[in-house]
Amino acid sequence: MKEKNLDSRRWLVLVASCLINLCIGSIYAWSVFASPLAEKLSALSGGELTSASLSIVYTVANSVGPITMISGGYINDKLGPRWVVFAGGLLFGGGMLASGFATSIPMLIVTYGLGCGLGMGLAYGCTINNSVKFFPDKRGLIGGIATATYGLSSVLVPPVANLLISGAGISQAFIVLGVAFVLIVGVFSQFILKCPENYCPAGYQPKAAQGGTNLSNDKNWREMLGDPTFYMMIFMLMCGAFSGLMITSQASPMAQSITGMGAGLAAMVVSVLALFNAAGRVVAGSLSDRFGRVTVLLAAFLLEIVGLVILLTTGTGGIAQFIAGVSIMGICFGALMGVYPGFTADQFGAKNNSVNYGIMFIGFALAGCLGPSVVGKVLTSTGSYSGAFLIAGGLAVLGIVLALLYQKTTN
Repeated sequence: MKEKNLDSRRWLVLVASCLINLCIGSIYAWSVFASPLAEKLSALSGGELTSASLSIVYTVANSVGPITMISGGYINDKLGPRWVVFAGGLLFGGGMLASGFATSIPMLIVTYGLGCGLGMGLAYGCTINNSVKFFPDKRGLIGGIATATYGLSSVLVPPVANLLISGAGISQAFIVLGVAFVLIVGVFSQFILKCPENYCPAGYQPKAAQGGTNLSNDKNWREMLGDPTFYMMIFMLMCGAFSGLMITSQASPMAQSITGMGAGLAAMVVSVLALFNAAGRVVAGSLSDRFGRVTVLLAAFLLEIVGLVILLTTGTGGIAQFIAGVSIMGICFGALMGVYPGFTADQFGAKNNSVNYGIMFIGFALAGCLGPSVVGKVLTSTGSYSGAFLIAGGLAVLGIVLALLYQKTTN
């Protein structure tokens, strides 16, 4: 296909990718599913389960994504993303559907944790990296838009899920959503084109990357792992994503426990968190094109500390304060996720970014493993979220140190 046609077709690829990300981003809506699932499993087992006791399911879902991001990224780089995304949609939607028949936590770990987590990794890795490759002239903005629609899913899915749960029960809600996601991803995956190697839109001239790295210096995964900069970047990602994943995993029960708000209003808080998460991805991605990736990341870490202090000092009845804190945390989490696809491509080149970003995403998976697990253990042992907020604040400080070290070593 001629490059002139690609200059227009790339926008169709972006739109299709965004619609797919709206589906697979529903993995972030876990906190809406957690309490009804705990009630269902408690009734079946005769025990007493809480949403926190199910956090292992969300932890697994966030931890396994890099496995298929890396393997799917390799196939994407060699053969193209269309059928990788299609397979991811089948696995994700099938896992959601099968969760409707789960009768125990181990079953949910398989269906939701492994099924949705691995399916998400296949589809997400390809849609994000293929979109970024198509827009070398605005990597930050496109990375922000593509990841924003992934985060925006948690604005749209919770109200729909709540309606389905209240009307038909948690099992039917999973089944309906699973079928819908298989159909939507299956259709729109057929609009995904592979970005040609070294593609440049008309009038664009490659320039030096943010932080002084040459965009033409493509590194494969082995060369990336041999670069000390990689380790600063991956631990920055883990430090920043920890608090975001900790809060998204428990946003609804956290809101009810800290402020005393009802379940309906708490579900709205999940949507507010997701809305600011999505906005942070677009705004931060665009700003990083102009002011630099690390400058934006530093600002996000500093703002994250502010948000954690607000949440730490919120008490019963402090609904407005809690929402303010959650909104700030959403912006910071979104900023991190919006900047990193372009940041990785800048540092190690676009050619192998599907695999490279999949490996970089292990930092996110570590945060996905630690964040929900830590908040669950802290809540169980202390009866409060304060300790978890303090741990997240310490990691945000470490993120600032790593960002400053990155600036010093790359400039």
